[in-house]
Amino acid sequence: MRMRDTFIKPMHREGIRFVAVFAAATLLLFLIWEPLGWIGVGLTVWCYYFFRDPKRVTPARPGLIVSPADGIVSLIKPAVPPAELGMEDVPLTRVSVFMSVFNCHVNRSPAAGQVAAVAYRPGKFLNASLDKASVDNERNGLRIRLEDGRDLAVVQIAGLVARRIVCFVKPGDRLDRGERFGLIRFGSRLDVYLPPGVVPLVAIGQTMIAGETVIARLDQQAEA
Repeated sequence: MRMRDTFIKPMHREGIRFVAVFAAATLLLFLIWEPLGWIGVGLTVWCYYFFRDPKRVTPARPGLIVSPADGIVSLIKPAVPPAELGMEDVPLTRVSVFMSVFNCHVNRSPAAGQVAAVAYRPGKFLNASLDKASVDNERNGLRIRLEDGRDLAVVQIAGLVARRIVCFVKPGDRLDRGERFGLIRFGSRLDVYLPPGVVPLVAIGQTMIAGETVIARLDQQAEA
């Protein structure tokens, strides 16, 4: 890896128009007052950094579930998956990963499988770190049918700043573990609903890397 690759990351195409708007505003600010222009430069760099899309090396071992997002594990608790995904109305272990405006916001599939359902639901824009954000906030959910026939759900949740959830997949699509499936603009959260009995291997407060950090193993079940 070259030294510059440590600092300069590729940008996702979704960010091109946003960076262009920031850059145009920066030029205008320079015409108004030079110090404002330099503030604009900083904001433009931040916008580029927000939409960065770095390469990730996903673990190859079968049966692993990886984090769908960069961020911090904010909650681990039993919860019923969103009703619109058509899953059983029983609590599953939910692992929530909170993304700040400084995290990479490209979302990746936690596991390999087929997209069985994609469901969007409008809602509020509460702080995504709150437990009730899973119920009240705007969200987009995926139900993924795993290779062993079990289902896993991953839900994109808009946050206090986020106003746009982007999803790249549709029902019937095939996803590889760690494959990009969407992004959320400007601060948000991802919830992963593990299959019944699967035990999380992470703890609240742990830093996660999308597509790389292992959340759980499908072959590791809770003790009866």
